[in-house]
Amino acid sequence: MNARPWFAAFAVALAWTHAMAQNPRAASPTDQNATPPSVTVLGSREVQGILGGEVRSTGNEAMGRIADVLVDGEGKPRAAIIDFGGFLGVGSRKIAVAWDALRFVPEASKRYSIALELSREQVKAAPEYKQGEPIVVLGPSGTLERIP
Repeated sequence: MNARPWFAAFAVALAWTHAMAQNPRAASPTDQNATPPSVTVLGSREVQGILGGEVRSTGNEAMGRIADVLVDGEGKPRAAIIDFGGFLGVGSRKIAVAWDALRFVPEASKRYSIALELSREQVKAAPEYKQGEPIVVLGPSGTLERIP
């Protein structure tokens, strides 16, 4: 039996108990607005963190790693920033690719593989992402989209 899901549930419950101890008003049964938060336990095989995850093309070429995820005002992912090219971080560029250009593919040897539906040449030709400047996002069809 895998102890990780039980440990995760225990850690969430412990954190919630600690938060309630820090803010006794939130735990007060007389406060009608104080509803306890919902708790969801996710199995380690159901989800995965993607920051730093390796991205490969559909032709299995190494494309880089996910450096960041950009979300819109509703919290929906719009683009992934991929640290593309270079060697050990030297000479690499950050490229914004549309979220729908990524595919999360289960693999037997790894937990998940992140596939990008763009070729290395398409990504190489894309403008570099620079924080604080207008963002040009490379879409799955190879078209460029500007996010204000």
